[in-house]
Amino acid sequence: MAENTTIAAEKRTEFGKGAARRVRREHKIPAVLYGHGSDPIHLNLPGHEMMLAVKVPNAVLTFVVDGEEHLALVKEVQRDVIKPIIKHIDLVAVRRGEKVVVDLVVSTVGDAAPETVVNVETQTVHVQAEATHIPTGLEVSVEGLAPGTQIHARDLVLPTGVELVTEPDTLVVNVSQAISAEALEAELGEAAESDEDAEA
Repeated sequence: MAENTTIAAEKRTEFGKGAARRVRREHKIPAVLYGHGSDPIHLNLPGHEMMLAVKVPNAVLTFVVDGEEHLALVKEVQRDVIKPIIKHIDLVAVRRGEKVVVDLVVSTVGDAAPETVVNVETQTVHVQAEATHIPTGLEVSVEGLAPGTQIHARDLVLPTGVELVTEPDTLVVNVSQAISAEALEAELGEAAESDEDAEA
């Protein structure tokens, strides 16, 4: 779980594409803070600090605006398709103790049995977690798993306090038998013969 970071922000008073470009030229990022039925708060955020902060998935940060603290989850980051810059950030206000639904990226650890292929069939799973205790990801051990082994969402070991939202029967990881070099060569040979027959 990521450590909460405090970031000084300023309210944005100018709007439109021209204003946004001026903000980015000052190495700041336009953002909007939504949530809890309040009017959206338009902000300018420090570019370098936010570039570092959003490297952590589901980052929950404390923003100080005019001396008032706002706890918020980074919901969406809009990046430039060409330049390595962030164009805009959407933030969602949260409260300590409040539960939120987020996506966790699935990664595998360990080595399955020899001559196997491990496929992550579902890259992210939906979970519900307390806003200030959101895991940064979800690791699934495949150590020693045999061909034919399947890990479904219901089989995932979740941290304490985290609840599964994704459908339990969703296939997450699939371990299959690797194709041997001989079998692959034979398969390619059969395909080549079929092409020759078709041409004839």
